[in-house]
Amino acid sequence: MKISVRFTAAVHTLLCILYFEKDYRVTSDFIAESTGVNAVIIRKILLQLQKAGLVETAAGVGGSHLVKKPEEINLLSIYKAVNEDNVHRTVFSFHPSPNSQCPLGKNIHRILDPVLDNAQKALEVELQKTTLADMLSQLNE
Repeated sequence: MKISVRFTAAVHTLLCILYFEKDYRVTSDFIAESTGVNAVIIRKILLQLQKAGLVETAAGVGGSHLVKKPEEINLLSIYKAVNEDNVHRTVFSFHPSPNSQCPLGKNIHRILDPVLDNAQKALEVELQKTTLADMLSQLNE
């Protein structure tokens, strides 16, 4: 689950839709202006979010809308939506070829993997607990 810029841009995108959709047509150009991310990349993110059933987009200047309630969209579901090709990757990447002849190299996975697995699980728990509604309420404080 290596976290990429797409994740934070997707969270920003969904919050932008949620915050502005009542008063504005929230297009990819509108979102790009808020995020500072190129509109082409925003459109790709919107397609991934649409495929995951989180948003609905109208072609042209129709804008985007949330399909689910903000209380039903957590950060883990957003992460999975924009990283569908890499869902099984972890946050931590290991160097590819530890030396199997070295006492440390041949044991590094055995001693480090459990720690990294626990950190991975803790991150996923936190992402699952936090919803768009939670984030919006913080914005309005």
